[in-house]
Amino acid sequence: MKKKPVTPYKDSEKNKKEQVEQMFDTISGNYDGLNRVISLGIDVKWRKKVIQKVAETQPDSILDIATGTGDLAIQFAQETQAKRIVGLDLSVGMLEVAKQKVANSSWAKRIEFVKGDSEALPFEENTFDAITVSFGIRNFEHLKKGLSEILRVLKPGGMFVILETSVPTRFPWKQGYFLYSKGMLPLVGRLFSKDKVAYRYLSESASVFPYGEQLNNILRKIGFNEVEDQPQTLGVATIYTATK
Repeated sequence: MKKKPVTPYKDSEKNKKEQVEQMFDTISGNYDGLNRVISLGIDVKWRKKVIQKVAETQPDSILDIATGTGDLAIQFAQETQAKRIVGLDLSVGMLEVAKQKVANSSWAKRIEFVKGDSEALPFEENTFDAITVSFGIRNFEHLKKGLSEILRVLKPGGMFVILETSVPTRFPWKQGYFLYSKGMLPLVGRLFSKDKVAYRYLSESASVFPYGEQLNNILRKIGFNEVEDQPQTLGVATIYTATK
């Protein structure tokens, strides 16, 4: 029997994609601050590693999928010489926050924020030198379809980097992770977010998403090469790299 996908709103008749869009529109105003609180600020360190990996390839063009409020796209403008940086997201609310961040900045002309679907990317084949997805790939409604689209628009030789939550495998970190993600994370969401179920969903979706070698194998089957994973901070997150 096929498992029903984890979605933000269990009683909604909308599909997962529509529910994710609704959820992020709702929490966009306080998303950045809540992320810092929930991750204890460690996500900043993880994102710096993603930026470093991409910068080392000296890309001319970068696509940041599930860009949210645009932090990673903005950092790419600051830390690389890329002439074109595109941040793509389903949520208009998130993108509005992102656009406000770059307004009147010195690198505004290099950054473009686009509303779009990761499973039907509005770009030609072989468009980008580097593509990133940070804490967004588990929100794909059809993971393999989204990954195939990413492979399509990535240039031959280009780099794909995923930053995503994962589950620690060693005692006592595994037990501590479940206590935090099942108890603390939803509690913080209920206290500080306008959407009371959003952070329950973020916790649940993280716990069932394939990680480590399981995700590596999916990437290889899609057609990516040189697939590697690097667990971060005792395994609570993982950085994946792959090439085309």
